[in-house]
Amino acid sequence: MSFLTDFPTMDNASLTALKKAIDEGFRSFTRTYGEAFEIAFEPLKVFMIWAERLMTTTPWPIILIAIMAIAWLASRNIKVVIGSGVALFAIGYFGMWDDTMKTIAMIVVATLTALVIGIPIGILMSLSKPLRRIVTPILDVMQTMPSFVYLIPVVMLLGIGKVPGLIAVVIYALPPVIRLTDLGIRLVDSDVIEAANAYGSSGWQRLVHVQLPLALPTIMAGVNQTIMMALSMVVVASMIGVQGLGQPVLKAIANQYFTLGLFNGFAIVGIAIIFDRVSQEYGRRLQKHREIVHGH
Repeated sequence: MSFLTDFPTMDNASLTALKKAIDEGFRSFTRTYGEAFEIAFEPLKVFMIWAERLMTTTPWPIILIAIMAIAWLASRNIKVVIGSGVALFAIGYFGMWDDTMKTIAMIVVATLTALVIGIPIGILMSLSKPLRRIVTPILDVMQTMPSFVYLIPVVMLLGIGKVPGLIAVVIYALPPVIRLTDLGIRLVDSDVIEAANAYGSSGWQRLVHVQLPLALPTIMAGVNQTIMMALSMVVVASMIGVQGLGQPVLKAIANQYFTLGLFNGFAIVGIAIIFDRVSQEYGRRLQKHREIVHGH
């Protein structure tokens, strides 16, 4: 009855040799191409440093007014605007302004990077079934893989610092915008597509002037989820050098500082609520606009 309890496994020597070969192969790859990857990601590093300096050196009243103005332009909801202002003022009042600005800079850069990569992939997936079959399992792996696992190859390849942390955040936050861009384009009404074809639209014109505008509310839902997933990686990314609200939380865990962890945790929640409400309200406005267009 041993076959019921003893699962057949590779012998220890073979397993150790296999693991060693994979590890050595990856180390050799990092030694050979590590510098090339650092050069390739240099523009991202420059963008990240610029965004961080902009957020931390600009006087706080200007930042506060700018964020409230963006909240108003996106949502046209006075409650969202006031809530954003109160949350940010409370964060500053409790001495977490600089860390919050660094975190917002990281989230903005990570989200923009994810959108630049994710939206074109989502568009290509919506146009190609074979590509969708290939990319979908990869997205499944990306969404189910524990976030800490992303840090291992990134750190081995690029070391400790802002860029490795940012790349880990982007990888973790990328799947929702890809999936929802693909879904949004495929859900566009076939009658609308036929009407565009009847007017002699090319494939590019149909995509840019019909499918993407109508898919925009769904794409915005993907943007919202990407922002939320990026924020959920704040503490994890701080383990490899990303500055912001995650580092005080790590310090609080290591030293059992309850209030430090609690306050910075609430600051992360506050930012998440601001981003979430603003992006959701903008998505709702786009949805209403689409309904008006369909009505006509």
